[in-house]
Amino acid sequence: MSIFYTGMALFLLLNLGLGLVRIMKGPAPADRMMAAQLFGTTGAAILLLLSQGLDDPSLYKMALVFGLLSGLAAIAFVKSARARHDEPGSGADGAD
Repeated sequence: MSIFYTGMALFLLLNLGLGLVRIMKGPAPADRMMAAQLFGTTGAAILLLLSQGLDDPSLYKMALVFGLLSGLAAIAFVKSARARHDEPGSGADGAD
C-alpha cells in the first residue's frame, strides 16, 4: 500500500477520533447526529482508500453499505425528532 493511501487513512482516522469527542460533548442531539454522519461518510472514505491501496474490490461494497446505513440513520433521527416535537405538551406550540 502506498504512503499516500496510508497517510490519508490515518488522517481520516484522526478525524473520526475528533468526531467521537464531539459526540460525547455535543450540546444538542442534532450535533451528535452530525458527528454520527461523519462516522458513516469517513468510514466509507477509509474503506475506499483501503480498497484502492490493497487492491481489494470487496471493500468498495462495504463502503457502499456504510454510506447507505449512514443515510438511513439520519432519516430515522429526523423522524424520531419530529415525532418528539409533535407530541402534545412538548412546548412546540408555545402553550406550555
